[in-house]
Amino acid sequence: MLAATPTTAEAVSAASPLPPEAALTEIAKIASGDLAAWARPIDEGTYPTALLHRLADAGAFRLHLNAGNTLGDAIEGMSLVSEQCVSTGFMAWCQNTLVWYLINSENTAARDTYLAAAAEGRILGGTALSNPMKSFYDIETLKLKGKRVEGGYTVKGILPWVSNLGADHFFGGIFAVEGRDTPVMALFDCAAPAITLKPCERFLSMDGTGTYGVQVRDLFVPDEMVLADNAMSFVKKMRGGFIMLQAGMAVGLIRDCIALMREVEGPLGHVNRFLEVQPDQMAQTLAAIEQEVAALAATPFDTSDAYWRRVVSARLLAGEVSVQAAHNAMLHCGARGYVAAHRCQRRLREAYFVAIVTPATKQLRLMLDQMPA
Repeated sequence: MLAATPTTAEAVSAASPLPPEAALTEIAKIASGDLAAWARPIDEGTYPTALLHRLADAGAFRLHLNAGNTLGDAIEGMSLVSEQCVSTGFMAWCQNTLVWYLINSENTAARDTYLAAAAEGRILGGTALSNPMKSFYDIETLKLKGKRVEGGYTVKGILPWVSNLGADHFFGGIFAVEGRDTPVMALFDCAAPAITLKPCERFLSMDGTGTYGVQVRDLFVPDEMVLADNAMSFVKKMRGGFIMLQAGMAVGLIRDCIALMREVEGPLGHVNRFLEVQPDQMAQTLAAIEQEVAALAATPFDTSDAYWRRVVSARLLAGEVSVQAAHNAMLHCGARGYVAAHRCQRRLREAYFVAIVTPATKQLRLMLDQMPA
């Protein structure tokens, strides 16, 4: 049970006790300490509940609860986490995105009940927008279907992959509504008897991210849990933030790949100098990405075509450079990076995730192709 619900203003205030500098310092301390030690078990399938709560206590999931809901600090927090473990960086993105949904919702009942709880990590959860984001570009059809009933909706369907979930977690999802042209977006409570979480097959990486197949069988979703009656306009409002927050995974990963390249300069620099990509070049590329991400993160509610093109282009570049950085880190490390105990091979596997998580490289290119010149 949640505590008595404050007003939205009170919820934001209560969820933001630390200044960003202090929060980022504490996040960095957790990341370089306990998270670094747990990165391999997480990669192999351990869901880090305690670490997520520690990050929440440090303020990791409320850095975008500021006067303009700018995203720079939230992205930096995820970058610090992803420097050590992209699986945990991805879970931080899931949690931050759940908060982002609530920040943007015009349903005061949903905001007042869940915003502070999600921002403070009292409830954990994720985002089930992989299928809807693909459906908006005719890659898939919506897998959740609903119909209007008194006081809310009944919803059914199956989602193959939703992350950062557990028996007491929440997620945001979109469902088509019988007799309506526009879908609805709402919160879903995994504790509901009508929701079943099914374990997924083993992945190449990211097995500790609480990723499940979700079966929804005639779930009643009350109006109080509706985030947007018109999911299409809602997504247009918050899509820039949804995608830009993912940059934290890429930035953190690329930083560590550069560090890996530098770590072997002493023993292997005499031969690594013949490789085409050097750490200084990669650092320059990263600096340009971070500069563009910072500029875009400052105005997440810009709905102009020009801004949207920049967001999609920046996200595409971040994914492509993640793979390039991890590939070159492996070449620089050589055989020592190819052993199972070395983080270099984990970075290579994680980089492919950054490139294929929705919106994946191919979808981002499709999106750019469909935009006005």
